[in-house]
Amino acid sequence: MTLIADRGTLKLDRSQLLHLPVPEATATHKPVPHHEVVEVLIETLGFRQIGVVRDEYAASSDGMRMFGVMDLEAGFEGCRFSIGLRNAHDKSMRLALTVGYRVLVCSNLAFQGDFTPVLAKHSKRFSLVDSLAIGVDRIQRNFDPLRKQVETWRGTQITDDSAKLLIYEAFIEGELDLPKHLARDVHRHYFQPDHEAFAPRTMWSLANAFTSALKPLEPTSFFRATAKVGAFLHSN
Repeated sequence: MTLIADRGTLKLDRSQLLHLPVPEATATHKPVPHHEVVEVLIETLGFRQIGVVRDEYAASSDGMRMFGVMDLEAGFEGCRFSIGLRNAHDKSMRLALTVGYRVLVCSNLAFQGDFTPVLAKHSKRFSLVDSLAIGVDRIQRNFDPLRKQVETWRGTQITDDSAKLLIYEAFIEGELDLPKHLARDVHRHYFQPDHEAFAPRTMWSLANAFTSALKPLEPTSFFRATAKVGAFLHSN
């Protein structure tokens, strides 16, 4: 998970969310305290035996906007699922969750994951408990498709020539808009992996070779690049 606090935004721990201001409700807008969003989400996950192992938060200097990320106990070998969340009191954005095995949340409003189970207005009749209950149910139902995608890649054996061709197509033929000098790093991470788990010649190992090579990129660029890599490999 990646949380980026841009200028004018401060990183906080969960307890500090309690001290952020909450404006009065109006006839059409019902602000939901940021700490309440987090508490109800963690409680709702707990009802389904999904624990949170790590979380981070950030808020705008006036406390009107909150951003957060959570790593979950749920996942598969070598990877955890994560949740990104955001909430606002100033009508600048809806309450939203995004989920995946890669999640990016930034105070500049970059908000990306594999799917978005909650996107709700703070209307007069809005129910936080109901909205998050439905959202967590969607999260749990979508774990399996994400797991199966990774399992498919792990079970897809590729030849060395095929791996080299995909790297060539990505960088030299320009199938992906990536810095070309990183092609050597992808090649090295694939054919000389740092971790034994990525030694098998599979599509999953190649995907991780791309991810490892792209890590020097700025976080937002890294996330967008890895998303493109996933789509590129999925199509091959």
